[in-house]
Amino acid sequence: MITDMPAVTAFAQWPVSLATKRLVLRPVEPEDVPAHARLWTDAEVRRHLGGPVPAEVVRVRAERCVGVPGLLSVVRGEDAVVVGSVMVEPGARSGRTEISYQLLPEHWGSGYAREAVAAAVEWVPLSVPGADIVAVTQEANLRSRRLLEALGATCVERFVEWGQPQVMYRLG
Repeated sequence: MITDMPAVTAFAQWPVSLATKRLVLRPVEPEDVPAHARLWTDAEVRRHLGGPVPAEVVRVRAERCVGVPGLLSVVRGEDAVVVGSVMVEPGARSGRTEISYQLLPEHWGSGYAREAVAAAVEWVPLSVPGADIVAVTQEANLRSRRLLEALGATCVERFVEWGQPQVMYRLG
């Protein structure tokens, strides 16, 4: 996702709203855009994602992200605070459906990422039948790797992308 939001139309169900014990995952709404812009520009969030996104790209994404199929705001149920995002992209990786996720740093360590990714993994087969679900993270991103492994993901590939060693995990 460089400047444009992906044009995903492969969902059997969209829009979707997923509920967990503490979270709601739903399509991005206009009031969510500032939180998403923080996800794209926060140096800690972006440490293993190639660094903060340039201002012009953020501007374009902010204009286009509302309601984009596959992009979900992760919202805390108790107070409607956007804590992060989950992206589901059918066919993104050689025909595989990729799940990616980001949380704002003040919400790290609360189990929200694990809860949100687990909900997305459970939903994908209902909306993208036969999907081979994967997630990719930098080899150096130990927190993300532990999260994926805790969800039962298995390493299926190692490669270099964006100049850094990556690990691809299969989920579900």
